[in-house]
Amino acid sequence: MAGPPSGRAALITGGLAAIVASACCLGPLILITLGISGAWISNLAILEPYRPIFIGGALIAMFFAYRRIFRPTQACSPGEVCAVPQIRTTYKLLFWLVAFLVVVALGFPYVLPLFY
Repeated sequence: MAGPPSGRAALITGGLAAIVASACCLGPLILITLGISGAWISNLAILEPYRPIFIGGALIAMFFAYRRIFRPTQACSPGEVCAVPQIRTTYKLLFWLVAFLVVVALGFPYVLPLFY
């Protein structure tokens, strides 16, 4: 039984797209920092040509999540998820966390030369 859309799907999609978009560049750095090494790490560079597609998907998903999460409470019916203040606060916090991940995915290739 599907309820009214709450922005959860768009938020999850945006987060996953941001993680995949930064996997080509940020992934190897994090793995090496954690002490995980191996020749297979260079295979993550295969994702670089798809980075703009994933970033575009993340931005589109974040747009729809923003529209659903930050709409006025008057637009919510009493039985909807967006009418509960605790859930609205949690979604807003998660939205800004995912927005941070998207910004990292957008800016990391420009900061990357400072780490290598």
